[in-house]
Amino acid sequence: MDNQRNLLLAVALSGLLIIGWDFAMRTFYPEAAITAPTEQIEPAAQTSAAGAPGTSTVAADLPDGAEMPAGPVDLSAALADPNRVVIDTPKLAGSINLVGAQIDDIVLKDYRQTVDKDSGPVRLFAPARTEDQYFAQFGFVVGGERMPSNAVWEANGASLTPSTPVTLTRTDEAGLTYSIALSIDEEYMISATQSVANASEAAAIIQPFTLIDRTSKNASPDEFIVHSGPIGVFGDTLHDPNNYEELAEIGRDIPEGTTDWLGFTDRYWLSALIPGEGETASSGFRALGGEMFRSGITYEAQTIPTGGSLTQSTRLFAGAKDSIILDEYEESGITYFGKAISWGWFEFIEKPFLWLLRTLNGLVGNFGVAIILLTVIIRGLMFPIAQKQFSSMAGMKALQPKMKALQERYKDDKPQQQQEIMKLYKEEGVNPLAGCLPILIQIPIFFALYKVLMLAIEMRHEPFLYIRDLSGPDPATILNLFGYLPYDVPGFLGIGVLAVLLGVTMWLTFKLNPSAMDPMQQQIFNLMPWILMFVMAPFAAGLLIYWVTSNILTVAQQSYLYSKHPALKAQAKKDKEEMARKKAEADKAKSKGEA
Repeated sequence: MDNQRNLLLAVALSGLLIIGWDFAMRTFYPEAAITAPTEQIEPAAQTSAAGAPGTSTVAADLPDGAEMPAGPVDLSAALADPNRVVIDTPKLAGSINLVGAQIDDIVLKDYRQTVDKDSGPVRLFAPARTEDQYFAQFGFVVGGERMPSNAVWEANGASLTPSTPVTLTRTDEAGLTYSIALSIDEEYMISATQSVANASEAAAIIQPFTLIDRTSKNASPDEFIVHSGPIGVFGDTLHDPNNYEELAEIGRDIPEGTTDWLGFTDRYWLSALIPGEGETASSGFRALGGEMFRSGITYEAQTIPTGGSLTQSTRLFAGAKDSIILDEYEESGITYFGKAISWGWFEFIEKPFLWLLRTLNGLVGNFGVAIILLTVIIRGLMFPIAQKQFSSMAGMKALQPKMKALQERYKDDKPQQQQEIMKLYKEEGVNPLAGCLPILIQIPIFFALYKVLMLAIEMRHEPFLYIRDLSGPDPATILNLFGYLPYDVPGFLGIGVLAVLLGVTMWLTFKLNPSAMDPMQQQIFNLMPWILMFVMAPFAAGLLIYWVTSNILTVAQQSYLYSKHPALKAQAKKDKEEMARKKAEADKAKSKGEA
């Protein structure tokens, strides 16, 4: 009766886990929005005139820039403004808006929006008041008033490339000449040098600033293992406690400590400001309302006498979170820039895994095959531990008669019984915890690999056999006839080929488990593979490839070790037969009692 009750409870909890997991994932971690895949627009301005993008319409530490057109702006119309300077590098394309000196048009040449080859490049920056507005701006506060954001600057070149820097200039009515010298490297870093030359007849108080404004509408979801939202390093400490909703609730976040860098992060993309030399008056994050957010730096105000000048440098990163590139920038002096990727506590395992996956992929040319090879390497390294585990289990089996004798002898004195059993372990050289070691070691390995598959941009849109994206779920689900029917199966019902293989191979590993279990344990272990099949179905296909491969290797390993320890296999078979016999007798006695 107790066993039946417990089994029903286990089944009910399992069902609750499956349904609850799916509900929680959909509620708290909805699918990421994808930047408009249908709007194919050349990043550089084409040529027709359109309304000039205005300034931010929101409250901020900075004074408003005035004259702000109202209403939304179409992306193509915004990019058609003739007041633009083309950006063209091996990895980036886009343009600079001369109205307001805003970098508001950047696409990433190496990354598509979806797995479709004609889906177009990922758009990172978009002009103000467009649907996906996300832009950076360099400017000045003059005498306490922010330079008009609709001020038109002049450029000394038509395009910004790694070999052709561009300088924007503007002279106001008082005779102050402002300039922003922009240069860009081969990766994702733009360097800006803001200067002011005072040719007026009076001293001027100038405060350079730089900011990044963005909407959260197209941000990737903030998850337990992948942060999305404001991020920065202040006083040599990573600061990312808030997502967009939390920042909207608190209004502002001004971290303590020297600003090393700050910006906004998505799962795969990053925008960040890195201040140059010079004291900052303030830096931090701010909710602007209407799902708009700002990260910015305002430098200390300086008084520039007649004939004097001011210079302030800042760098802007706008690109993909490629760990190699981020680490190179970190090595060049940007503190903890590599931590823009949410590696977490297991970074010391995750980065070697990623390096090994890259190396294997370089050898075989496919990340799916690389994951299988990585699994083989990991299981090969763990084989000595598994062998020791089996030896320990064989030793434990041999001790069973002696242990039962001790348990019987000291059944009324539990402390003495434990002492005698521990003494027996010591005399026979057996460690009862040795069997747990392989499982404990696999936990951080599995979690680290999971994070690598989720975080590494190298995995994004990588194919393997029929799978088009190893970082996404298995697309060939049973309920849509493995992709032949044109609809997506939601949540835990999306049981794909890999999930089925996971359930089958795990069931095999449990069948080969040498441990004898009571009937209740046996029933739970019989259910567990199929429960995990549902739970793991929505996970990244690359992770399921790892798990299925690991299960297959476990079956092969257990078969081999059984051949080395035939007594253990015979004992396991005998124990299971004995357990089955007792269960049959108990069921029979119960039937008689009910009759």
